[in-house]
Amino acid sequence: MVALARKTLIHEWRRFLPAILAVGFAGLLQLLQAALVLGIFGSASVYITKSSADIWAGYPGTQSVSLGQPINRDVAMHLRMDPAVSRVEPFDWVDGNWRGTQGTGGVPVFICGIDPNPDGLMFSQALSPELRARLKEPGAVIVDQADLSSLGVKLGGTGVINGQRVHVVGISHGLRALGGVNVMTSLDTARMLDGDPEDTDRMTFYVAKLRDPAMAASVAERLRGASTFGPYTVWTADDFARRSQMYWILDTGAGAGVLFLAGIVFLVGAVITSQTLMAAVIGSIREYATLNALGVGVGSLRKVVMEQAFWVGAIGLLGSIVLGVLLLLLARSHDVPVTLDPITAVVCLLLGMGLAIVSGLAAMRSLRRADPASLLR
Repeated sequence: MVALARKTLIHEWRRFLPAILAVGFAGLLQLLQAALVLGIFGSASVYITKSSADIWAGYPGTQSVSLGQPINRDVAMHLRMDPAVSRVEPFDWVDGNWRGTQGTGGVPVFICGIDPNPDGLMFSQALSPELRARLKEPGAVIVDQADLSSLGVKLGGTGVINGQRVHVVGISHGLRALGGVNVMTSLDTARMLDGDPEDTDRMTFYVAKLRDPAMAASVAERLRGASTFGPYTVWTADDFARRSQMYWILDTGAGAGVLFLAGIVFLVGAVITSQTLMAAVIGSIREYATLNALGVGVGSLRKVVMEQAFWVGAIGLLGSIVLGVLLLLLARSHDVPVTLDPITAVVCLLLGMGLAIVSGLAAMRSLRRADPASLLR
């Protein structure tokens, strides 16, 4: 009966083509939606994932890097005193407003003050030592390739941030921000651009490199809660990255919207696919009735329908994988923030196969018409 299912699918492919397309497009939408969600909200943790620090120290309760508050500079000394810490580096976060020289309006920017030395921890995976060295110039900034048009500037161009003139000395890739534009500067330039420089003895974050990165969780636990240095806490890099992403996905309400859209895609795909499979079964109802008259049980006929649903899902998802890879490559070539890890891709494909199986179960109801008596009509 399994061979019959495949042969029927091949011989009557026109009947099953709409169902294959429905599953394929539903799977493609799931894949692209997941890639966009991970890419867009992954931008919230790009400061962590593109850096080589093992632990982060910041204000207690900070839910995302963009929501950091200043902490006492003495925290850096406390981190350096720990024997497991090999290097400590400050990271200054300043909100700013960019005004270009080519008539662009105000653009909100996130000023990221980092150590410009070649061995700096912040953005070590995105900025080359040569590019970092350019930040030592007063007023020098680096912006991402994808943000050039919104800032109205090119390499070597100038702009104004918080009333201070800056010039673009380099272009980065993969450092887009969520809700604004990242502007990388040296710590000295960030201090100059700070519109409220009252807390000159405070810094937004301190990041540290450990001698043994595997000890990050225990070191972070040990460094928490020293009240003599003012309010602060310590996270591992992985924990802080996950915390930042979950804040934007869940606490901002965006996650609920994504889940709702995913449910709509699944529901619409299931309705279309089930109706198409039901139509295919009804179109072959006399053949099924003949098999029933020859002694083939209804249970065996149901297996044929489910086998057909399986192959409809497999073929449709194969097409969605091929088209999805091409579209993701196209998106990345145009600086669209998309990221898709293997686990998420497998989950999306399983949802697509589940859609086909649910549609097959719905289509089995049509077998009630496969009564041998219908052949006498």
